[in-house]
Amino acid sequence: MTISNLEFISLMLPVLVFSFSMSITPGPNNVMLTASGANFGFRRSIPHMLGITFGVMVLMSAVALGLGILFETWPVMMVVLKVVGSTYLIWLAWKIYHSPAPKLNKEGQSKPLTFFQAAAFQFVNPKAWMMAISALASFTLSGDAFLVSVVLVIVAMAIVNLPSIALWASFGVLLGRILKTPIHWSYFNRVMGGLTASCVVMILI
Repeated sequence: MTISNLEFISLMLPVLVFSFSMSITPGPNNVMLTASGANFGFRRSIPHMLGITFGVMVLMSAVALGLGILFETWPVMMVVLKVVGSTYLIWLAWKIYHSPAPKLNKEGQSKPLTFFQAAAFQFVNPKAWMMAISALASFTLSGDAFLVSVVLVIVAMAIVNLPSIALWASFGVLLGRILKTPIHWSYFNRVMGGLTASCVVMILI
């Protein structure tokens, strides 16, 4: 089943705007990418970025297949998700807070998030769930065009998401060039750890 040009335009424009607003605004993923860009550089943060985008695509596919209905049927599952996601975020915040300066990182004391770790995190990231459920509930078409519209929404989200989150990693790289001493790095990582932990407040509200 295909969709008309008018349907395509009316679908894609709001999807792209929504995807950009959700991807570019502060959140757990972007805060962690800023810290990763500063501590490990852009290249070593690429698996982290790709993992986020891939994880979001898989999550949206799962929601489209009916996983999102579970939250409507059993609202307590959203509470469980928030608790699990918040616990994991606090652990990540602790790691960022205690991260050494990059020279020590090269000795293997700290490593950036891997592709699979970043992808898996999306399944305990309430913001990613809200983004997936909202996008699919708001922008998919009914009837025979449903499957096509789901694919278009997921692809549009991926196309917008990757360059948007890459900006945060790039911002981190720029910050990393400003930080000259171990004391600077200590303050920076403590601030980023605090910001990561503060995302828990946004999750629990």
